[in-house]
Amino acid sequence: MRCPFCSNEASQVKDSRPTDDGAAIRRRRQCEACGARFTTFERIQLRELTVVKSGDRREPFERDKLMRSVSTACRKRPIQPAQIERLVSGIQRQLETTGESEIPSQRIGELVMEALKGLDSVAYIRFASVYKDFREAKDFEEFAGNVSEVGKS
Repeated sequence: MRCPFCSNEASQVKDSRPTDDGAAIRRRRQCEACGARFTTFERIQLRELTVVKSGDRREPFERDKLMRSVSTACRKRPIQPAQIERLVSGIQRQLETTGESEIPSQRIGELVMEALKGLDSVAYIRFASVYKDFREAKDFEEFAGNVSEVGKS
């Protein structure tokens, strides 16, 4: 594992433990060259996933990108980082177990919306406003109105 501080490739594992949800192993490492300590995570990957974007562009699936977008939607909400981690791990697991190696970006967006809807309505609306690309305040109002109606039933 390459040191993020000095780029040396030799490091020593000082501590290993499973993450809270058991979906990964957290390793504390120390660089043998500069002595800096850093953390790495090891996760199971069932298959290589490719995201099919609009215009048929393809790019490798990036878990960190999914984590950033969900974290942004959940910013300043009463949501624990472990909840976000579980949500992202669940979505990734769903994608990997479909049997498909190419996943349309719309499918990922739908899975995120579905998961956020059950977690936090504000985070759900925030993500939807970007995902659905609201152009006018009216679009936002209509969507938010539908969300509050769902919450009342």
